[in-house]
Amino acid sequence: MKSRILICVLAALVLLVSACGGTSNDTSGAREPSRPGGATSGQGSGQSGQSGQGNAAANDEPGATAPPAPTGQAEPPDKISTFALDVDTASYGYARGTINAGRLPDPAQVRPEEWVNAFRQGYPEPPGDGFAVRLDGARGAAEGTALLRVGLQTRTADAAARRPANLTFVVDVSGSMGDPGRLDLVRDALHTLVDQLGPGDQVSIVSFSDQAKVRLSMTPVSERHDLHAAIDTLATEGSTDLQAGLVTGYEEAARAFRPVATNRVILLSDGLANTGDTTWQGILDRVEEFAGRRVTLLCVGVGREYGDTLMEQLADHGDGAAVYVGSQQEAREVFVERLPANLDLRARDAKAQVAFNPATVESYRLLGYDNRALAAEDFRDDTKDGGEVGPGHAVTALYAVRLRPGTSGQLAVATVRWQDPDTREPAEASRALEVGGLSDRLWETAAPRLQVDAVVAAFAQRLRHAEDEMFTEDLGTLAGHAERLSAATEDPMVRELAGLIRRAGSLR
Repeated sequence: MKSRILICVLAALVLLVSACGGTSNDTSGAREPSRPGGATSGQGSGQSGQSGQGNAAANDEPGATAPPAPTGQAEPPDKISTFALDVDTASYGYARGTINAGRLPDPAQVRPEEWVNAFRQGYPEPPGDGFAVRLDGARGAAEGTALLRVGLQTRTADAAARRPANLTFVVDVSGSMGDPGRLDLVRDALHTLVDQLGPGDQVSIVSFSDQAKVRLSMTPVSERHDLHAAIDTLATEGSTDLQAGLVTGYEEAARAFRPVATNRVILLSDGLANTGDTTWQGILDRVEEFAGRRVTLLCVGVGREYGDTLMEQLADHGDGAAVYVGSQQEAREVFVERLPANLDLRARDAKAQVAFNPATVESYRLLGYDNRALAAEDFRDDTKDGGEVGPGHAVTALYAVRLRPGTSGQLAVATVRWQDPDTREPAEASRALEVGGLSDRLWETAAPRLQVDAVVAAFAQRLRHAEDEMFTEDLGTLAGHAERLSAATEDPMVRELAGLIRRAGSLR
């Protein structure tokens, strides 16, 4: 009798576990999903035998969501990759100028994600705010390897329809900015930008050397004569107290803060701070209160000698982005073509999480985002800092993956989480990819833009002296791929890339 009762109890438990452990196929993308994010982040390999089922969502449906990862069992910690989004491109811009000047960049300043994000992707846009998610990939030349690409895209904005902007320019006028291609380039770009801004926009100008000075308090762009006159007064002097300049700039932005406007501090400097607190932690501690008031930061780097680490860390930890301009043409592109249309934000504290299926993936490695990694439990912790992303931005992450032999089924699920810039309400979008959805051969059958990303990442890895079984091609072969792809994409940047690779090869 007791055995019968025991059998009945066990049967009931089995049914209960089966009912609770089924795979969710919800594709609604509802806000505040309850699916757990996992335990910790990781870049290693796991040995769990958990299976991953589900259908890959079509990648040509902007904003669509895919089935989430199986929920019957927690994902192994080392099968979840979590990172804050990053739209910086300064690393590529500076390296491009360095190579053209006849020098190889410092390997420590080569950040693959910034190189890839500098290139056009052509992802479909979402119909509304937030992100469209694309997930694709291709098998590599080495047996069992694959390149996985996570592509995130925001909707572009009509410059005429954007909200007004309060822009506080913090301009480095220290002695090092007197070199050609520094302060002269900044003045030209600011003059041009002032003429491009529209009704409702306001500008203030702060300069700094060994001390900071408000050259012009927040002024409507209708008073262009005063703005141009203030720009003309910018002249080099003294040393570089970047902390004083940034603190004064944020104080000025806070005084003139408008809730209905986009409030942004734009730092223009070579990043060679030598007076005051010269650490990004110390500087940001001084402006943390202002940064928390929805004042975002754009770091614009100039100069052949450039404080890359300081400017990058200020951007990453100051709710902003970093770009580098090495010529008048590049400066005008940033300030005239990109900045006016991209002043608004589409997403605050944006993060990505990729859950790999242990049944199909033996190991994986995220290329880049080294200082943007998050613990998996931080993904849905909205107090943890992510990245700020504006209109029309594409963010790409590449993973080198080793597949289990003869495997099939779901490969990975990619999810992006962000907060509404105004309401701070969180939202998510996801997409899944099956092993069968990989292109057979990276260099022959993959989409041209995916191949371009592979060339860019492989080039960056070579300059970092990184061992990489995913990319075994030498620089000459990579240059050949870039030349072929420049014709397929009709993209001048890809054509320029081919020349940069060949030039870098000659400098080694």
